[in-house]
Amino acid sequence: MKQLLYFRVIILPVLLSIICCDSLYAQQPTGPRVLVVVAHPDDETAAAATIYKITHELNGLVDQCVITNGEGGYKYSTLAESYYGLELTDEAVGRANLPRIRKQELMNAGKIIGTHNIYFLDQKDAHYGLDEHEPLDTSWNVPWINTRLKEILTENHYDYIFCLLPLPGTHGGHKAATMLALRAVQALPQNLRPVVLGLTGSSLKDTSTIIFNQLKDYTETKVTGNGPMFSFDKTKTFGFKNQLTYKIIVNWEIAEHKSQGTMQLAMNYGDYENFWYFTLNAPEGIAKCKALFEELKKIPYKAKQY
Repeated sequence: MKQLLYFRVIILPVLLSIICCDSLYAQQPTGPRVLVVVAHPDDETAAAATIYKITHELNGLVDQCVITNGEGGYKYSTLAESYYGLELTDEAVGRANLPRIRKQELMNAGKIIGTHNIYFLDQKDAHYGLDEHEPLDTSWNVPWINTRLKEILTENHYDYIFCLLPLPGTHGGHKAATMLALRAVQALPQNLRPVVLGLTGSSLKDTSTIIFNQLKDYTETKVTGNGPMFSFDKTKTFGFKNQLTYKIIVNWEIAEHKSQGTMQLAMNYGDYENFWYFTLNAPEGIAKCKALFEELKKIPYKAKQY
């Protein structure tokens, strides 16, 4: 399926960038409308296959809201130094150049999976840590993020928000981004709230399961059930002799994030994109999600014989 795409960059005040990736479709998107809210430019890879299915096969629309520039990833840029011609592992050089580089990488990745708009909120990516208080209390302008999230949500009327499940052992920025997304939805009138789903990944060979009820002290992160309610199987085969899977799309997408060497290690990793249902969602949203994930199971490509 070929698409012609172009990028339009609009720099707004207060350090906001909106990247518009407009597909030249004959008709406007009629499928699900999704906003992905994450901390860093590459976190969207957790849902890359699902996003691709929604945009390419369900005629849906997927936007991204990325809270930081990702400049804290300079430590992982060793192999990208020769590619970009910059000593990115030098902190000063990395922090000066990675915001620009990682935005372009995400634009490239968005072209592959069909992203429509990317909202960059340009907050500081201070460093890796598990404490969600660091970004919430120090690095990020939380009142402004709250205002901007409200604007994005009210302007676009999404059906779903995808964010990373705020597991205790994950990056503090990941947890903070998800909490801000949940709080933004809580602040909306009930009839305008999209369904918020938390993302994890898993493999067929996994011998343990993730145990999560809520992040301690944050009731907004409470989930319904004892595990993910919905999953997308990236290993579903199709094409000539059933040799293709959606993991190929994920690999293409990951490859665009060249400045983050550790991202490349995720190629071919994971068989499922799992979605947890937050309790703050209305109960009737479960049926809505079930219908979506039933549609995602379908393979639209005709089998060809040669």
